[in-house]
Formats: sequence, structure tokens, C-alpha cells
Amino acid sequence: MANYFSNHSSSRFLANSAQTTTTTTTTSHPAAAPISPAVVPRTRIPSSKHFSTTVVTTQPTASKDATASSTPSSTTATQVHPLRNTWVFWFRQQRTPGNKIISYEEGIKKIAAFSSVESFWSLWTHLSPPSALLPTTDYLLFHTGVRRPVWEDPLNIQGGKWIIRLKKGVADRFWEDLVMAIVGDQFDDCRGRLDDHQRAKSATPSPPKSEDGSETSAEWPEICGCTISVRQSEDIVTVWNRVDGDSKLREQIRDTLRRVLNLPASTIMEYKSNNGTQPPPQKVDTR
Repeated sequence: MANYFSNHSSSRFLANSAQTTTTTTTTSHPAAAPISPAVVPRTRIPSSKHFSTTVVTTQPTASKDATASSTPSSTTATQVHPLRNTWVFWFRQQRTPGNKIISYEEGIKKIAAFSSVESFWSLWTHLSPPSALLPTTDYLLFHTGVRRPVWEDPLNIQGGKWIIRLKKGVADRFWEDLVMAIVGDQFDDCRGRLDDHQRAKSATPSPPKSEDGSETSAEWPEICGCTISVRQSEDIVTVWNRVDGDSKLREQIRDTLRRVLNLPASTIMEYKSNNGTQPPPQKVDTR
């Protein structure tokens, strides 16, 4: 699905503000000729540097024959573009003062799952950006092979995560670009060197399922998911992968992450194992 998440347009947060400016200028000419419905600009067009507008469907124009809408070709207006995996958004907010203390896992709540480009956008456009969240709030995105987005999950426990600490005010763009890159298979070339037997032993969950519950034949990707943690003085982004014992694979994920996020050369990225058996976390200067 990388073809549907290309990097040739600006962030939706900037695009929305640009549309508002255009609208206000057109209302300043009351004597102008009325705008034809066919050219009225659409509102809130999903756009991202990883999203290609080739998936945008258009309504038939009035000049077409009325019988064309009843033909089988009209079904292209509602065509669904499936993703390789089904992904799930999760949400966690730490307890507020006076509330009962709960464990980390108990505080995680499922938002929704999606398995197509269209269902992703219908969900994404309704999610608040990280800048609108209160501190100590987390967004988590994992494929359905990960039953719970915690390190103890069978697909996570033998893996690790890359950690990037962001200054306040830049998380919206980084989070959007990261989600588009993962859902759009930008990390697809990052593969471990496990043979089929080892991979089968580590992948204990059942095959992935689509939104309707049917099983698919797709293999679990190396990238399990990603998170963003909104904190008081910083925002923390992590990318989780299945295998932490392959140094070449870790470097490949790091380099891909640096590319899709367009990280500055001075960015320090920290890798941490989930099972606790590896050496202390490795900090890598990407310069």
C-alpha cells in the first residue's frame, strides 16, 4: 500500500488552515458570478506527505448520461483500497489526582480498527492531534497480531523499540508522518534474518484478521506498531519491532525512521529491548 501513502503533499494540519484563507477571500466579491457546484472546493481533504491523492474518489459530473450511474462501472466511486494488515488505534491517559491507581495495561482502551485506506481516513480525521491532548496521554497503533499493546505481548516480548524524544510543538507532524509510513508499508524492506522455523515459533498468535473477522494469509510485519506519549515538557515517539537480536535490522529500521520523518542530523535515537536481556539501551547519534 506504499503507493497510496506517498510523500508529495503537505500535512493536513497546514492544509486545513490554507483552505480557510481561500474561503474568506472569495466572499469579499458579492457581485461575482455564482460558483458552479462542480467546482466548489471540498472541505477537509485528507493530505499528508505520505498520502497520494490517487485514492480520492469523485462524484460523476452532471454532463454524463443519467443511465451511467446504474451500470456496474459506477461501483468504482465506492472502491475500497485494502491495507496489507489490519491496524488498531489505542488510547491511554494516566490517572488524574484522586482517582484509583490502576496498572498500565488496565488504562489502555481500544479506539477502533481499520484495514483499508478509506476506513483509516474516516478514523484519522476524527482523532485529536497530539498537541490537543493533555499531558500524560498516549496514542498507540499496533497491528492485530499484537493482542495488547504492551511489551509482554508474544509478538513484542522478543523485540524492542526505537525511542525519539521531541521538543514540544513538533509532535503533530512527526506523529502523522510516522503513522502514514507504518500503515503505508514504508518499513516493508526492514526484515529480520530468522528462518521460517524460528519465525513460526516466535509468532504464536493466530493469523491476522480483517475488520469483518475473516482470517488472512498475510505474514506479520517486522514493525509491530508505534506510540506517542504526550508529557509535560516533551513528547516521546517509539517504533516497536519484533526481533531485537539483529543489529543490522535495528540499523535498517533506524535509517528508515530517519528518512520518513526527515529527522535532523543531530537527532539522538535510543534503542531499548523489551525482554530486558540485552545490554543497557543504546543511544545513537544519527549524524
